[in-house]
Amino acid sequence: MSITRRNLTKLAAASTVVASSSARAQQPAEVVFGLISPLSGPWAKSGDLSRKGAEMAVADINKAGGIKALGGAKVRLAVGDCGDSPEKSKNAAQRLLADEPNLVGGAGAYVSSFTLAVTEVTERAGVPWFTLSYSDAITSRGFHYVYQTSPTADAQAKAALPTLLALAKAATGRDAKKLGIVMDNTASPVSFTKGLRAGGAEALGMQIVVDETFTPPLSDAGPVMQRVRAARPDVLLLLPTAVPDIKLTLEKMNEIGLGHGKLPAINNGGPMGSPDLLRVVGPDMLEGVMFITATWGLKGMEALTEEFRRRTGEPWITQDSLSNYAHMWILKAAVEAAGSTDREKVNAAIKVMDDPEIAKFFPGGRVKFDEQGHRVGASLVIAQWQNGVPVTVFPIDRAVAQPIWPGR
Repeated sequence: MSITRRNLTKLAAASTVVASSSARAQQPAEVVFGLISPLSGPWAKSGDLSRKGAEMAVADINKAGGIKALGGAKVRLAVGDCGDSPEKSKNAAQRLLADEPNLVGGAGAYVSSFTLAVTEVTERAGVPWFTLSYSDAITSRGFHYVYQTSPTADAQAKAALPTLLALAKAATGRDAKKLGIVMDNTASPVSFTKGLRAGGAEALGMQIVVDETFTPPLSDAGPVMQRVRAARPDVLLLLPTAVPDIKLTLEKMNEIGLGHGKLPAINNGGPMGSPDLLRVVGPDMLEGVMFITATWGLKGMEALTEEFRRRTGEPWITQDSLSNYAHMWILKAAVEAAGSTDREKVNAAIKVMDDPEIAKFFPGGRVKFDEQGHRVGASLVIAQWQNGVPVTVFPIDRAVAQPIWPGR
């Protein structure tokens, strides 16, 4: 039996409809990104700020049309609470993967010790994972799906102390000779101080005159800070990672006459810039305190900072919020480039990424990753409390204020 031209036309049209319907059916209705953060326990404020940054990014991505390569598929953020320990962090990662089998990638878990536990799970599952955590161990394990957008703790230590000492000399005309260290035993400060103890401080002409390590949470800062006062360091590396412990040490510094800028205190990490500190400690006790961070409110980001304030009610955007805002956009760019939610394809897209637009959220000017997963060109930011607000004072080209050396 012959097939007429009309029948052929109808058959072709029907085939086109079927093919189009099949393509739509294969496109995901939503794309799932993940975040694991400490939403309970002593790091809960930092975890909440991390979530707010990620949520704002997802909202902005969806408002801008979703994943265009997937027909405008919307992004959904799945959030897990890693609590206050590496074991809880590992469990949170396992639950997230079990609850979200279509998870494309994610970010977290703020504290380096927690991130180490989470990424053991995500690496085995082949899930691309981003972190702002500092520990060198995170990207020194030969993993293929873990990406660190911050400079590592070792890189920060090598760059930060010489920068701070040069700042001190410029302000006072004197070399700082005596170094104090007060820290908790989480992975980031351990990495940060390892090189200093192994000759790094001595190479800079400094002697470590007090070296105190505690397990968080700190119940009494008195004995630790009394030893600091007795040792009389020129510079104190004050390295707790949880807001409650920072509060206790600052209060004790003030009580024993070391506060109000009398002893230059430098922290490593975003918690020193937490809005909670201003509420519970007050501006006088924070004035002049510096902290080293992966990113902060940089020059050129004023519009984003103001929009974050408007939406969240927070007084400024922190490292926690800003990094995870950027992490969601990096994942979005990778899915667009891959044209797929397949994790292997998304991970391959991350490997070759070099995105100048997202790079504006970080110092260093690039979003490109080396073979270990480090962000190429990642450099440190130094912020300082001035008049009740933590402002960026370094690097100079992205600073919004001039640094003031405490104790001058």
